[in-house]
Amino acid sequence: MSVLVVGSIALDTVKTPVEEHADLLGGSASYAAVSASFFAPVQLIGVVGDDFPPEHVQFLEKRNIDLAGLQRAAGKTFRWSGEYMWDMNTRETRSVELNVFEHFTPELPAAYQQTPFVLLANIAPSLQSHVLDQMSRPKFVIADTMDLWINIARADLEALLKRVDMLILNDSEARQFTGETSLVKAGRKILTMGPRYVAIKKGEHGCLLFGENEFFSCGAYPLEDIHDPTGAGDTFAGGLAGYLAKNVHGPVQFQDLKSAVVFGSVMASYNVEAFSLERLRTLSDADVEKRYGSFCLMSQFEVIK
Repeated sequence: MSVLVVGSIALDTVKTPVEEHADLLGGSASYAAVSASFFAPVQLIGVVGDDFPPEHVQFLEKRNIDLAGLQRAAGKTFRWSGEYMWDMNTRETRSVELNVFEHFTPELPAAYQQTPFVLLANIAPSLQSHVLDQMSRPKFVIADTMDLWINIARADLEALLKRVDMLILNDSEARQFTGETSLVKAGRKILTMGPRYVAIKKGEHGCLLFGENEFFSCGAYPLEDIHDPTGAGDTFAGGLAGYLAKNVHGPVQFQDLKSAVVFGSVMASYNVEAFSLERLRTLSDADVEKRYGSFCLMSQFEVIK
């Protein structure tokens, strides 16, 4: 089954203590869509300007990502610039230029409105709800969010949570949103707000997955070299959604999500090995399966196909 991915498409400038690269393919939807495409067909909704390089479009098309929902507007593409410190966890945003993304309103082609799996990548919760208004009874809806929306659009986010099956956010956002210092308490509290499942990302320390009376903790794949952490969370979400679309034919169960979280973590571990989406350009299905097997052995997680 297919995955509908809605979010930002950007041109990034990323600086680390070792390297700096400009005009990289970025944005939440780009990372999520490419990651999901390793498992299932993807339909992408986003907006780019007339400066968006054709080679990026060709790369997305090469991944068999349906771009019928890609809006092209006069003006410049959304641009973001950030710098990572030596620990590769601390990041400083140097500049944000919304450009054509400032007035982005997701509009779904008719063929997209029946898509069973929906990943609402990181955009304003009001726009995420606008997408759901156009959908016809999706099977499973995943929403990602960030601290900005918790600060300036909390009411919209709380309304959205009543309409989604799963929320993904990071540890600091979970604490900010709930006022709880304990991530276990935070995850349980978010469940009472509407979603059936919650995934709390902890960066290099893995992920916590919550369901009703169910809990799973997944570590992160150990890496010796991290070149660019940008988009790791979006890659995680895309891999998770893609795995579900490929492997779940009935109702989504907690056991399905456990495997999906591990595959999402595998995809994120590959993504950070190079700048932008460069590592995913050379990644093979065999690479994904091999690392999944290694991950399961290291974490004593039961391999499920």
